[in-house]
Amino acid sequence: MDNREDTRQDKRLVVVTGGTRGVGAGIARAFAEAGAEVVACARRPPEAPVEGVEFMPLDVRDPTAVRDFFDALPRLDVLVNNAGGAPYRLLADADAERHARVIELNLTAPLTVSLAAYEHLKRARGSVVMIGSVSGTRPSPGSAAYGAAKAGLENLARSMAVEWAPDVRVNTLVVGMVRTELSPLHYGDEEGIAAVSRTVPLGRLAAPSDIGEAAVFLASDAAAYITGAGLLVHGGGERPAFLDAATVNKEK
Repeated sequence: MDNREDTRQDKRLVVVTGGTRGVGAGIARAFAEAGAEVVACARRPPEAPVEGVEFMPLDVRDPTAVRDFFDALPRLDVLVNNAGGAPYRLLADADAERHARVIELNLTAPLTVSLAAYEHLKRARGSVVMIGSVSGTRPSPGSAAYGAAKAGLENLARSMAVEWAPDVRVNTLVVGMVRTELSPLHYGDEEGIAAVSRTVPLGRLAAPSDIGEAAVFLASDAAAYITGAGLLVHGGGERPAFLDAATVNKEK
């Protein structure tokens, strides 16, 4: 038997927030390829529509709009809370209100969305996949509010998994560096991206499809006994800096 049958999403309705570009588009595409009916919601439509993915406008920071959006759905089997992000900004370079908006988008909004989707998911015995970040597990200079929000998101998912069991499974993908259309803003030109890629043990940045395939797995029957988990999708993480600074045990 083909083990891939366990990860099929046939006849399931999947909502991916922020699903029109970058990681979100990769997630939406992966679910569509797995046979799901996919709705990607964001404030703006995609530049290039993805086959099998329907776009619906939504600002996840608007609680009333979020509730109306999910009330209008006929059903829901899988929710992927992907919408988020933040610009590079040192803490002292902005006021607390601006940092709070980053936390609102990356932590409060996924909570708002999850609560609005809960009744649908409970009836379907469905699944929530949070898109977290390694920024929530280590210091994140230049994106401290984002890192704090992602740390909170993973903790929220663990508590949600306990409160909503056994009806709804809730897991987090802890995502490392991904190559998207925004990569030059973070890593520079091709030379910079290549240099950053060499810091990853697997030797490359993730592709959006890598994150999509992991999300499909966590939402699938193959992960039926997984809830409250954080799955690291980071290519092995980062080589500890002290190993390169040490003066012993150097390779000849």
